[in-house]
Amino acid sequence: MIITLKDGSTKEYSESMSIYDIARDISDGLARAACVGELNGKVVDLRTMVTEDSTLNILTFDSDEGKKAYRHTCAHVLAEAVKNLYPDAYLTIGPSIADGFYYDFDMPSLDMSALEEIEKEMKKIIKKGDRLEYFTLPKDEALKLMEERNEPYKVELINDLPEGETISFYKQGDFVELCAGPHLMSTRPIKAFKLTSTSGAYWRGDEKNKMLTRIYGTAFTKKADLEEYLEYLAEIKNRDHNKLGREMDIFTTVDVIGQGLPLFMPKGTKMIQKLQRWIEDLEDYEWGYVRTRTPLMAKSTLYKISDHWYHYKDGMFVFGYENKDDIDNEEEKNREIHGVEDLAMIENDSDSDVYALRPMTCPFQYYVYKARQKSYRDLPYRMGETSTLFRNEESGEMHGLTRVRQFTISEGHLVCTPEQIEDEFKGCVELAKYCLTTLGLQEDVTYRMSKWDPENADKYLGSAKDWDKVQDAMRKILDDIGLDYVEADGEAAFYGPKLDIQAKNVYGKEDTMITIQLDMFLAERYDMYYIDKDGNKKRPYIIHRTSMGCYERTLAWLIEKYSGKFPTWLCAEQVRILPISEKYIDYADKVFAELRKNGIDVTVDKRSEKIGYKIREARMDKLPYMLVVGAKEEEDNTVSVRSRFAGDEGVKPLSEFIDMITEEIRTKAIRKEEPKEEQK
Repeated sequence: MIITLKDGSTKEYSESMSIYDIARDISDGLARAACVGELNGKVVDLRTMVTEDSTLNILTFDSDEGKKAYRHTCAHVLAEAVKNLYPDAYLTIGPSIADGFYYDFDMPSLDMSALEEIEKEMKKIIKKGDRLEYFTLPKDEALKLMEERNEPYKVELINDLPEGETISFYKQGDFVELCAGPHLMSTRPIKAFKLTSTSGAYWRGDEKNKMLTRIYGTAFTKKADLEEYLEYLAEIKNRDHNKLGREMDIFTTVDVIGQGLPLFMPKGTKMIQKLQRWIEDLEDYEWGYVRTRTPLMAKSTLYKISDHWYHYKDGMFVFGYENKDDIDNEEEKNREIHGVEDLAMIENDSDSDVYALRPMTCPFQYYVYKARQKSYRDLPYRMGETSTLFRNEESGEMHGLTRVRQFTISEGHLVCTPEQIEDEFKGCVELAKYCLTTLGLQEDVTYRMSKWDPENADKYLGSAKDWDKVQDAMRKILDDIGLDYVEADGEAAFYGPKLDIQAKNVYGKEDTMITIQLDMFLAERYDMYYIDKDGNKKRPYIIHRTSMGCYERTLAWLIEKYSGKFPTWLCAEQVRILPISEKYIDYADKVFAELRKNGIDVTVDKRSEKIGYKIREARMDKLPYMLVVGAKEEEDNTVSVRSRFAGDEGVKPLSEFIDMITEEIRTKAIRKEEPKEEQK
C-alpha cells in the first residue's frame, strides 16, 4: 500500500501498519511528538491500522486536534488520580476544551489545597507511564462492566446509546474510562500541566439534575509554555468584568434580591446613562427613529398571536396560573390558534388574567404602528425603544452582566415596503458598525448569518420556500456590503434569519452583542398593513434590530476591553481635582464649578492627605485626568494636569484644559496611553 504524506512524499508498505508505526518509520522524533493522525481527512487514534492506499498527516501538539488529544489524555489522568484519592467519587465526563480540559465528578466540592494533592497524584501516574489500551464491547457487556465498577453516570450514558452499538473504552493500568478517543499512546508524554480551578456544574447542564464538582485544568508540552499561559490566565482574571466591575464599584449582586438581577452602583448607573443618552439621540436625531415607551408586561394573548408564547414560555416569568399543569393544558388548547383569521379569537381569549413579563418588545411596538393607519408615504417607520426585558435564565447559565434575568437593550423595529428593505437593512448594519467603532470595539467582533435548521422545520414559522427566499435576500445584502461573515444553521429566530454580531469575553466564550433580523411572518399575524400608492392594503416587511445591543452585556465587554480604563467620555468620574493643602480648597471649588458648567463629571479630593497619596489613589481608580492645584495655579488661574495617558502634562490655563477635554468628550475620542518611558 502507498501512503501519501502531507508534503506530497510517499511511503510504501507491504502490510498493514498502525499510524504510530508509520510515524516511527518516518522518524523517532516524529513518533515521540505525534498525538493523533489525520487519515483520509478524518482525525483518528495513532493506534488506527492503515490497510490500503491512503493520505496521512501526523498531527503533533502544534495542531488543534493534537492539543485536544493531549489534553483529553490529561483529563483521563485527572480522573484516575481522583479515583485513587477519592474512591467514592463517581465519574461523569471529561472533555478537552479551548486551552485545556475539565472533568465532572459526583463528589463533595474541593478547595485549592485538594487540587494540589490531586496534581501530586497525577504526577505519579504520568511518571509510571502506563500505556493507554483501546478496546470495545457490545452494549450489554459495556453496561455490565460499568455496573461492576459502580459508575452510574457511565451506565446512564451507555443506556442512551442505540441498541447494537459497539462501545469503546480506554484502559491505563487499572483505570478504565468509557471514551471514543482519540488519545496519546501512553501517559508519559504529558510534560507540563496545571489544575486551574474548581466549580459546580449540573449533570448534563440541566439545573434539575444533581450538582457535580468540576475540575478545570490545562496541559502543554513545555513548562515555559505552561508558565506563560498561567501568567496570561492571571491577567485575564484581573480583567474579568465580574471581578473588576465589583472592585470598581460599577455593579454588585445581592442574594436576597436574586441571581441575575444586578444592582448598578452610582458609577455604573452614570455609565449606562451616558450610553443610553448617546444611543437615543443618535437614533432619533441622526437616523430618523420615533421613540416609544411600552409596558413591561402583557397578557399571554399578546404572545400567542406571534407564537412567542410557544417558543419562549419556558424562559418567561408567567403569573396568573395556579400551577404548571394549567399552563400545559392551556397551551394544548390554543397551540393551533394563530394567524389573521384567528386574531379576534385570541385577542378576546377568556384567559385574560394570565400575564408575563416581556422577553421581547416587538409585539408591543406593532400596536404602536397599528394605532394609526399608515400609507406608503409614512414608511419606513422606524421605532426605537430603550427596552427592559426579562428572561428566566437557568441559574447555571448566569454570569456577571453578560447573562442576567433582567436587562435593557437598544431595541428597534423598522416597518418597510418591500422596495425599502435592502437599504434599511444596510442602514441597520451601518448604524451598528458606527456604534462599535465609537466604542473602540469594531476589531473585536465577527459576523454570523444565522439561518433556520431545515432538519427541525417544526421549530420555525413558514415553509422551506419562504426561508430560502428570505435567506437568499439577506445573503445578497451582506455580500453587497462586503461583510466578512460565516453562516450557521439553527441559529435563526423562529420567524426569520438574522445577522448576529459576535464577540468573545476574556475567557474566550462567545456571546451575541448585536442582532439584525428579517421578519417575514409577524406582520400578517398582527394584521399590520399600509396603503400603497394605488390605495390597496399591503403587508409591510419588518426588521428587528439593536444598535448597540444589551447595555449590561456591552458594559461588561467594555470593562474587559479597557481593563476599567474607559474612554474619557464614558467615565463616571472624568476629572479629580487635588488641592495640595486645605488652603487651596476654595480655588479647587472654583475650578470644580467651571468644569461642571461645561458638562464635565468632576470631583474634589478635600481630604487632609499628602498630594502624593492622592495622586497614587487617583491612578488606582483609573481616572483619565487629575488636576493638581496650589498657590501658583490659584495665582495664574491655571491647573497642573496629570493624565493616565501621558503622565505629567504640565501646567495649562484652566480655559485651555476645558477646551481640550470638552472636545475629547464631544468627539468621543479614544486617547491611547503612551509608553511609560515616554510619559513625563
